[in-house]
Amino acid sequence: MDEQVLQQIAAQLRKPSGEDGIKTAEMMNRGNLHMHHSTLAVLHAEAGDNILEIGMGNGFFVKDILAKSPQIQYTGCDFSALMVQESEKINAGWISKGQAKFMLADVASLPLEDNTFNKIFTINTIYFWENENAVLQEIKRVLKPGGKLMIAFRPKHYTEKYPFIKYGFNQFSKEDVIKLLSGNGFTVTDAAENSEPDFDMNGEIMKMENVVVTAVKK
Repeated sequence: MDEQVLQQIAAQLRKPSGEDGIKTAEMMNRGNLHMHHSTLAVLHAEAGDNILEIGMGNGFFVKDILAKSPQIQYTGCDFSALMVQESEKINAGWISKGQAKFMLADVASLPLEDNTFNKIFTINTIYFWENENAVLQEIKRVLKPGGKLMIAFRPKHYTEKYPFIKYGFNQFSKEDVIKLLSGNGFTVTDAAENSEPDFDMNGEIMKMENVVVTAVKK
């Protein structure tokens, strides 16, 4: 696979746009299926939850959260206008019920009130945070005291083998993320490593593993 193609893949994974962005989102749904299952098992969505997802992609998995109870409120934010648009299409029914809303936003500057959510999660976005400490402080601001944050990602010893990773991705080990959270006012309560089947990405067979780190706002 030539370098131009790899750059295009990396750019779409970071911020899907155009017709290729729609296809990329569908591919991410397939590639992230097991990671979503791992994360939602830890999220344990239940009645009374007010949940924020950072970087929801096209919102395909939102139904798996909201189907658990009509008393769950969900907000999804993404800095891809296309992903917000697609999420609103896919989840029109949940929006009409008043359970879901989506917004175009940068995670470093969320247009949300302090202490709003009791659970926040993000899947495969940490690689793109320009300033991890600033982002975690912003997440902490909108998370209620005692609220849970879950960060799901693919660890460095896997991602460093991906051919497109050199184009705009930061890489992290489990220990890196634990240290970041601990240094930003969170207490880490769990760091689960989950193996996955191999995944074919445009002819490249990717070894897959995910880590879900759970932390509580002090």
